[in-house]
Amino acid sequence: MGNGHRCSQAWNSLSFACVLSPDLAPLSWGTVSLTVPCPHSDVMFVVGREQQQVFAHRCVLACRCQAFRGMLGQAPVGSQDSSSSIPPQGPFILGNVQPEVFLAVIEFLYTNSVTLNSRIAAVTYGQADLQQHCLAFIEGLVRTQGFRELSDVVLARVLRSDRLAVDELELVQAVREWAHVSSAVLERPVPEVAALPVRELRLPLLAPNELVTLESYNQQDLLIPVEHIAAAWRAHALRKGSGVPSHLCRPRRGTRPRDHHRHLEPQAK
Repeated sequence: MGNGHRCSQAWNSLSFACVLSPDLAPLSWGTVSLTVPCPHSDVMFVVGREQQQVFAHRCVLACRCQAFRGMLGQAPVGSQDSSSSIPPQGPFILGNVQPEVFLAVIEFLYTNSVTLNSRIAAVTYGQADLQQHCLAFIEGLVRTQGFRELSDVVLARVLRSDRLAVDELELVQAVREWAHVSSAVLERPVPEVAALPVRELRLPLLAPNELVTLESYNQQDLLIPVEHIAAAWRAHALRKGSGVPSHLCRPRRGTRPRDHHRHLEPQAK
């Protein structure tokens, strides 16, 4: 197993996903300076196809991030416990990680802030604070071209959040537009490209008249599986979220109140 593959496995444990922009805004001075050797840096990463060198400090990365702690916690080369061919100072090869993404995470680990623009969306579950910043940022993308450029995996993760300050009806429309763009770009059917994100739409939160409209649109593009819509109607008929995952009956931060929500609350507890 090569060094790059081992490092990529450790990096993947951070569960970091993003959509990148070729024209990023400049990062903070502290982060940019890490691309230049520093007398006090003690670890180096070689990132992406560009083989961008990034210099950092082991103690900072290990203290702030579990994924780096595991990556950097290997026994030094030559020690009895070592099965690694990577010296403690690196280089650690991260060939399948974009340099802009890596530097954004490094920026957050060092400064507790991150520089984003309308073409970048990042979700990290290893860093709760960073996740909160990115979710708030993505909320602003719902009405922009940037939202349509999210991957299906990232979009599904975003839609799992209770903190989205967007109403469900607007999210359904945004996902529909995203799916049609993705379908055209990937040359795959709408239901196929949207399979992951659609599972996270909270259809039981919609009012009956909204479900009727949704069904009408759905007959044209088959975005949402019929069984998902049927489950939402069943929740209305039984006045509870019977047979529906509890999180799909739970209002988000931006969900507009509807009369039937009071019947869903016991199921969400």
